[in-house]
Amino acid sequence: MELGPTKTIGGWVSASEGATGFARLDAEPFPAFEPGWVWLVGAGPGAPGLMSLLCYHALQTCDVVVYDALVNPDILRWVKLGAELEYAGKRGGKPSPTQKDITLRLIDLARAGKRVLRLKGGDPFMFGRGGEECQHLAGAAIPFRIIPGITAGIGGLAYAGMPATHRDTNHSVIFLTGHDATGNMPANVNWAAIARASPVIVMYMAVKHLGEIATALMDGGRLADDPVTILSNASMPHQQVAETTLGEAEAFVAANDPPTPAIVVVGHAADWRSLLDWYKGPLRENPIG
Repeated sequence: MELGPTKTIGGWVSASEGATGFARLDAEPFPAFEPGWVWLVGAGPGAPGLMSLLCYHALQTCDVVVYDALVNPDILRWVKLGAELEYAGKRGGKPSPTQKDITLRLIDLARAGKRVLRLKGGDPFMFGRGGEECQHLAGAAIPFRIIPGITAGIGGLAYAGMPATHRDTNHSVIFLTGHDATGNMPANVNWAAIARASPVIVMYMAVKHLGEIATALMDGGRLADDPVTILSNASMPHQQVAETTLGEAEAFVAANDPPTPAIVVVGHAADWRSLLDWYKGPLRENPIG
């Protein structure tokens, strides 16, 4: 059989034509990471394979990485030889740099002519304080680029067999944080409105205050038997999924102390797990994801 002429998308042919596998990326026109710039990059929910090509490119071209506690250390092994690594993790209840310290460090490094990779778990703009950091960078006239990442509230749920949306379960989903800047349950959230607004609620950093949150949601009209799923270490080989209900959530946390970081899902997204729970057995053995 005679094959037709080779077609290209938009007439564009890769400069690495003839290469195979990941080598095909070597000659691609990735954006230049210029000295004095800060790139805020989301590394994804944990599994190294869930990072973006731009994230990998940034790791290969930066001079310094300022990384968060939720970044999988296995991702850092892909940093270019000679790049500096600076830990700037913030974990609740543990000594950590202030947000002001981190932002000032990013500015200082950029002004010193470094290519600064600010690496965050998940997505920088999903409860990652990326907006605050960009605000201060802009105020200091530091040029920056934002590279989104897969957030645990979507990608993590997929690794637990829970679609964030499904037309037979929910046409909407709410994302919220389980604590505010003081570390307490957010006081400015209208929990009664949240309880009624969406069938599925996805909460970050909510394990500590889950009992209070559950009470607030039930006071707002949610049923005590509404499913609650606690997803710990999403997309990692040691991922854990625990199931309870709103009415039993406080006692469950007290008795089991679920590992963190964790995502808490309220609602019937959990109904799909029995059918869609794919990340198990030998699939857990691959460290890339």
